[in-house]
Amino acid sequence: MATSWIFLSCLYAILTVSHGEMFIDTGHKEQASSPSCSVSDVDGLCDNAKVASLEGFRERKSEQDIMTTNQGIKVVDDDNSEKAGERGPTLMEDFIFREKMTHFDHERIPERVVHARGSAAHGYFQVYKSLANITKANLFQDPTKKTPVFVRFSTAQGFRGSADTVRDVRGFAVKLYTDEGVFDIVGNNMPVFFIQDSHKFPDIVHALKPEPHNEIPQASSAHDTFWDFVTQQTETQHMVIWLMSDRALPRAYANMEALSSFTICMQYFTEFILGFGVHTFRLVDAKGISRFVKFHWKPVLGVHSLVWDEVQKIAGKHPDFNRQQLYDDIENGKYPEWELGLQVVEEADEHKFDFDLLDSTKLIPEELVPVQRVGKLVLNRNPDSYFAEVEQVAFHSANIVPGIDFTNDPLLQGRLFSYLDTQLSRLGGPNFHEIPINQPTCPFRKNNQRDGFHRQTINVGRTSYSVNGINNNLPQPAARNRGFVSIQERVDGHKIRKRSPSFADHFSQATLFWKSMSTPEQDHIVQAYSFELSKVGHVFIRQRLVDQLQNVDATLALRVATNLGLKLSDKADNGFPKTDVKPSPALSQAYTAKDSLLTRKIAVLCADGVDGQAIRELNDTTTNAGAYMKIVSSRMGSLTTADGTEIPIDGTVLSLPSVLFDAVVVAGGADSIKTLQESGDALHYVLEAYVHYKPLAAVGEGVQFLQHIGILSKTKEAALPSGVLTSAQNRLSEDFKERFLSAIAQHRFFDRQRVSAIPA
Repeated sequence: MATSWIFLSCLYAILTVSHGEMFIDTGHKEQASSPSCSVSDVDGLCDNAKVASLEGFRERKSEQDIMTTNQGIKVVDDDNSEKAGERGPTLMEDFIFREKMTHFDHERIPERVVHARGSAAHGYFQVYKSLANITKANLFQDPTKKTPVFVRFSTAQGFRGSADTVRDVRGFAVKLYTDEGVFDIVGNNMPVFFIQDSHKFPDIVHALKPEPHNEIPQASSAHDTFWDFVTQQTETQHMVIWLMSDRALPRAYANMEALSSFTICMQYFTEFILGFGVHTFRLVDAKGISRFVKFHWKPVLGVHSLVWDEVQKIAGKHPDFNRQQLYDDIENGKYPEWELGLQVVEEADEHKFDFDLLDSTKLIPEELVPVQRVGKLVLNRNPDSYFAEVEQVAFHSANIVPGIDFTNDPLLQGRLFSYLDTQLSRLGGPNFHEIPINQPTCPFRKNNQRDGFHRQTINVGRTSYSVNGINNNLPQPAARNRGFVSIQERVDGHKIRKRSPSFADHFSQATLFWKSMSTPEQDHIVQAYSFELSKVGHVFIRQRLVDQLQNVDATLALRVATNLGLKLSDKADNGFPKTDVKPSPALSQAYTAKDSLLTRKIAVLCADGVDGQAIRELNDTTTNAGAYMKIVSSRMGSLTTADGTEIPIDGTVLSLPSVLFDAVVVAGGADSIKTLQESGDALHYVLEAYVHYKPLAAVGEGVQFLQHIGILSKTKEAALPSGVLTSAQNRLSEDFKERFLSAIAQHRFFDRQRVSAIPA
């Protein structure tokens, strides 16, 4: 009768009594031990070396807790300040009030200038087999070892209080706590960046951010200064077309690909989901042989996106959409996973491509250099304190370990300076590495660095310099085969401020991306350009953009120009375009994994009189496949089914709108359908899901509802719209269940007809 999904929505009791001892809720669900989760004896949550190292800093509630000041003085009254008489002035001697208020007044720290809006989780990385043939980095040697990680996802443009689902590049920053030190792979969910040289980073950020005279718009690139900049800095055009694509609207962090790319060029340019590293790095083996490498994070669940109308509505109805999904999935044991992929290029092949490996506005097509999947990243534990862990974590592209090295990428080189520089301001000085979340799990602080704000280490002894004879020259430098040694690279050249001619092609890879997209993806790109430029007030900026698009693709330029009411100029700017560009299918989401329901959300729309047996069958079918099912109605409380049983309602059509779900089911039951047909909210709910291309299913009398609103024809011979499934009977056949699950795994049906004619 009662179904398992009901209990997922219940709140855990704050106080639970067991054997006479009081336990306090930690805010987390206890986890089950599994290959993806080694459970801690302390709190019943997933554990690893880094998580365990934080235990000494955690403050846990216990039954014996007595309130104190920060100086340890027990507090008797926490409701009233000390006054001269009941109605008199507050006394200056009230040190308890002063401490409480002073601390409150200083709780905020500067937010990141970019990537301020973020979410994060703990987990581990595990290599599949030893990579000793290409790198000596310790974390890539032992397939039985799990290296602790802390991963932060973020949007780039908006302030910390902005929405998750804006059109934006997403940050994907991975901190690996290796046995040789901290290794940060700071990437994006897009494989390229706007600019080639870090000298332009302040300019692109200033142009992208809200305009300085009125601080509008928030978390949006749809304004004059952004498009004014990118249309005059044409190296941006490859990144811009990615920004106009579905990659800028990820369904969830677990559905983002990431590359170890440029994400923050000052933290104040902070961290950058698929995840890409953007930059080309080096792998170095034990013999000192170096190879070029690009890092990729490939989501196990595939790369899936939302649609533009949908994300705008989610931003208003549930601005924490992505971070809520990440948190809930981990709490429910549905751990997000990515595979680490490497594109490796031998040094001898550096110049065999028609682009420069050091150009961060270029990617290496997977058809030229296949991505080798070498390990898995699993996130299995939520932070205990958002501020202490997520807000204070400090990523830095220069945090590398032996076996990894830099290239001369001019964008990367600037990041190597700016990340460290910005932490000094944001986190209060040079000792931010001592903040618990930033501390390595291997021995550290073995050097002669001293003092500074918030220093916690108590260095014992007289010497703080090298070389010294008083302390036997301790700490001593490491042997060359045990520490970091930069590769020996001959560098020759005159001092010069100039780009290499190999960086001059600004349009060919934008063409590559456009040609690689499916028809629906191309339609979405056209719609995105049209929306963004319609928000630009200066006509000459719009004209400049459509003229430049002729260097990308003539059809793209014409379609956008038509939507903006513009005519294309006879002669476009010369962007050194190439005409013989072949598509790269790996860039399209049309070919992504579509074989799992894990973490998908299904809404069942119903009212009193619904068929309870069908709901129970749907619940068993979807939850067994790893999805979430929610009962949605016009009110809260519980529904009385046709067989007299009670089913709790998870939310209303207003509090759980269709945009928060991946699929919608209209359940059967004559009385339930009669009620829904009389509800304008219910009609809009289903029509909205339809125009967002989501799977729709109707069971029993639910078929009549779809006929009532015009989605289905009343003619039996008429074909069903793409992605719409029906079961005339309330009892579900195995064939219907299989087709239903397959449709949800497909995610969206962009070949659906009559979408533009529906007012939803």
